[in-house]
Amino acid sequence: MMTGIDLLGFAAGTLTTYAFWPQLQKTWTSKSAGDVSLGMLAIFTSGVCLWFLYGVILDSWPIILTNAVTLLLTGAILILKLRYRASGG
Repeated sequence: MMTGIDLLGFAAGTLTTYAFWPQLQKTWTSKSAGDVSLGMLAIFTSGVCLWFLYGVILDSWPIILTNAVTLLLTGAILILKLRYRASGG
């Protein structure tokens, strides 16, 4: 059964996860990630991975699901950043 705390967690996680969608779209369409800091992105993606593992340990679905999606989004941006840097884009 979903509690009010779970709903709060899903709402918070959804908003912070969705925040990366515009950056991913911009990076994908412009074929450039020059405006994205590689250091920040690598550190943030690592932190999201740890949050995901923390959620798994706690068996907390709001933490698990939202961080899994965030990890996919930030991971995609990180891959594009590395790809476009290598290609000169």
